[in-house]
Amino acid sequence: MIDRGVSFDVIGESYYPKWHGTLQNLESNLTALKTKYKKPVLVAEYSQLKKEVNKIAFTLPGEGMEGTFIWEPLSTWESVFDKNGKAKDLINVYDTLSKEYKISR
Repeated sequence: MIDRGVSFDVIGESYYPKWHGTLQNLESNLTALKTKYKKPVLVAEYSQLKKEVNKIAFTLPGEGMEGTFIWEPLSTWESVFDKNGKAKDLINVYDTLSKEYKISR
């Protein structure tokens, strides 16, 4: 992208353990991206390991971690809603995360 002159202000990446490796891989990759490109980074989509992904995202050293976005909360590996649209208990993890990492709504 840089070689083609594309301007960007943030870097987003997906994280699915099945395809992208371990949590340590995620942490290393986010850190390397922040360091190399001097741009904010975020986990643009994920589903599994909610607590772990957010812990990595919000405890990376230095500035420039912008947050996380869950992918399709209805039909992925750890859905937070049932097929009728009713919230499952798993949704409560986000209240805990927002308090722990002081995430505003």
